[in-house]
Amino acid sequence: MIFLLKKKLNYISNFLKKKSPLYILKKISKIFSGKIIFSTSFSIEDQVISHIIFDNKIPIDVFTIDTGRLFPETYEVWDKTNKRYKTNIKTFFPYYKLIENLIYKNGPNSFLNSIEKRKKCCFLRKIEPFKRGIKNKYIWITGIRYFNSYERRKTKILEWDNFNKIIKFHPLLYCKINDIINIINKFNIPYNFLYKKGFISIGCSTCTRSVKFGESKYSRNGRWWWEKENKKECGLHPH
Repeated sequence: MIFLLKKKLNYISNFLKKKSPLYILKKISKIFSGKIIFSTSFSIEDQVISHIIFDNKIPIDVFTIDTGRLFPETYEVWDKTNKRYKTNIKTFFPYYKLIENLIYKNGPNSFLNSIEKRKKCCFLRKIEPFKRGIKNKYIWITGIRYFNSYERRKTKILEWDNFNKIIKFHPLLYCKINDIINIINKFNIPYNFLYKKGFISIGCSTCTRSVKFGESKYSRNGRWWWEKENKKECGLHPH
């Protein structure tokens, strides 16, 4: 199956070159009917993709992960999105026994003590439920943009994810933030008001902060700011 998926990747990469995100989403939803999934964190990029899917009634499953530590503003945009598009976005939660055990052994803020412990928290709260979300799917749609971080500048619009054994499609990869904002404003798409408070990448409330103007050209620098390493990832998008 993996061999066939990789072979299919080369075919659709060539076939869909220079096509619009709407065209590609419609096309691959037919090619991979029932086997395509979009995971949303309700970021400004993800809201644009959700709008394309819901507004055009493209048959693509959409889900989110509730880590248990989301901002109140994230729940607000989640609720507004459901109401705007008359949908119910499927939710995956961390397995509670694993979280109970983590906090019992290491305390509630162990993620501050080392990168290893932070990544353990990310794995239990995000990666494990995510893997349940993409089970039996062939295509995973993301809101990754080329400008999010240095590491993400190496990303291809369609690529094979060997860690998750799935094809990843990044429809907004080469969009600049002004392009995203223009789409949000044009279609009056619900978005997280934390963006107005200096947040340029929004994850768990414990691990995300606002970034001062000019502090960084990469939005991921608002995540895990206490860590010294440059690579700011939770593990969903390993490179």
